[in-house]
Amino acid sequence: MKTALKQYQRIEATGLWRPSPDVQRREVVVSIGEATLTISDFNEQALTHWSLAALVRQNPGDFPALFNPDGDPDETLELEETETTMIEAIDRLQRAIDRARPHPGRLRWLSVAGVVAAVAALLLLWMPAALQNHVVSVVPDIKRADIGNTILQRIERVSGRACTSEDAQAALDQLAARTGVRKIVILPAGVQTSLSLPGGIVLLNRALVEDHEDPSVAAGYVIAERTRTQAQDPLDDLLDRTGATTAFRLLTTGELTPANIDAYTEQVLSEPRPSLPEDDLLEVFAQAALPSTPYAYAVDVTGETVLGLIEADPMAGRPLQQVLPDRDWVRLQNICGE
Repeated sequence: MKTALKQYQRIEATGLWRPSPDVQRREVVVSIGEATLTISDFNEQALTHWSLAALVRQNPGDFPALFNPDGDPDETLELEETETTMIEAIDRLQRAIDRARPHPGRLRWLSVAGVVAAVAALLLLWMPAALQNHVVSVVPDIKRADIGNTILQRIERVSGRACTSEDAQAALDQLAARTGVRKIVILPAGVQTSLSLPGGIVLLNRALVEDHEDPSVAAGYVIAERTRTQAQDPLDDLLDRTGATTAFRLLTTGELTPANIDAYTEQVLSEPRPSLPEDDLLEVFAQAALPSTPYAYAVDVTGETVLGLIEADPMAGRPLQQVLPDRDWVRLQNICGE
């Protein structure tokens, strides 16, 4: 603004001024001052001052250029086309003044845009997690079990059908009750060791019952899955892996698509199970009154990487309640047949 003013402050022009329609026009000298247009007679006597910020040109692009103060169209100033320098100076200074003044509308728009952007960012970042947490909290147990069974059926297409036996089913139910889960399923393949599904279902690889003489090993893997479930709900894990649209669909329709199930199944079967803090794991072993040492040696036969589970075994030196009677354990070991 100051730069523009310095450039034009010595410019003068001759024009025709009329204070009102009933007064004859008179020739005047027009000069530019600080934010004002001064109209003077030829004796340098100021006749009036107009604010450049409130100056209106009635005929943009036409000549003679006709100006008036904003709100008073009866008082006019005419500048001929030959006074190009003055006309351009008025135009430029008006633009400079306009840029320098506050623009409440623009600021209001920017404020609104900022709020909208903040809300959009909040929705994008917070809403999916909030939606997922809500879905996990409201899905009933019966629906969780249904989802777990659906996932199991999909896994069976890869692993083969779950092992069943009339003689061993009672032992399997007893093992589930002893370890605090709703249901244990023995699979012939597919699952590397163990896996938790929504609805309180724990899958075990057949090797965990066939290759160990102590049922505490299989029980320990179930305890590990219980600990993982406490750290993250299996349904929450499923929604983590399949996205917010899956959560929204489950909330609104109560269903998952085959594509959702397949995507989740492919991931969990190919990944190793998440590691667990030893303190958390030992706490659940203690709650179940089960020894952690057999499980620890099954995980690492040397015991080096699971030394804490061995040394801090909550049942060390204490009388142990039998996990399963020997006869039931033998039946369970044969659940998959030959």
